[in-house]
Formats: sequence, C-alpha cells, structure tokens
Amino acid sequence: MIKTKIKIATKDTRGNIADIFYKENINHVAVINSKKGALRGDHYHKQTTQAMYMSKGSLRYYYQEYDAKKKKWGKTKSVVVKEGEMVTTRPYEIHALDILEDNQFIVFSWGKRGGKDYESDTFRVKPSIMPVKLWSR
Repeated sequence: MIKTKIKIATKDTRGNIADIFYKENINHVAVINSKKGALRGDHYHKQTTQAMYMSKGSLRYYYQEYDAKKKKWGKTKSVVVKEGEMVTTRPYEIHALDILEDNQFIVFSWGKRGGKDYESDTFRVKPSIMPVKLWSR
C-alpha cells in the first residue's frame, strides 16, 4: 500500500491543476460513489494494480500484504484516505473499504478490471479483514 497526497502542479488566478498521473498507460478508470456506512472490497488481485484517488469525502482503507517468502498474509493494517489523497493497491494485497461519509473516488487500474473483465482478476476473501463490529452494523 502506498498513500500519496496529490500536489498542485500549476496555480494561477483561475485556480490550479493537480496531476494525478503523467505518462502512464492506464487500462481502466472508474468513478465510484458510496454512501456512509457502506463496506466494499475484501478481495485481492493477482495481476492488477489499482490507485484510488479520493475526490470527495473519506474512507478507511484496510489491507493485508502477502509475504511471498513466508507464503502467508501479514497483519491487517488500516489508514484513513481523505479528499485529495490517493492509495495504491499492488497485486496480492487484500483490500477492504469502510466508507466513513458519503464519498466519491476514482479508481485507475493497470490490468483487468473493467467491463466484462471486472471479476476476472478478483479473488474474494472470507472472513473479512475488517473488524467484526463493522459487519454487524
């Protein structure tokens, strides 16, 4: 997991421009709108890398990284992602989202993720990596 604060690239009297990506070959882009209290994810991808840019609101991002040397999943960690920040999910990283407030984020994917390929590189996990109390609300 990589968390990034997007910086302003250009600013003048009209406003500013923040470059999210520059010279990147991205396979899929999606805009996701979520309601407060929604839970998303609890899966990983074997080949796909995703970057989620928070355009409105916030969420708590839970994740577990896979240790290829030990051949096991690490401990669950979490970070809050706020408006103007981005979190990147690499292959073999379980990720799950707790929507803290109504929000909107843009997902940029390198690899299979859109259209008919939506589930082809998605591997769901059970039990959830999120705290049990979230699933019982």
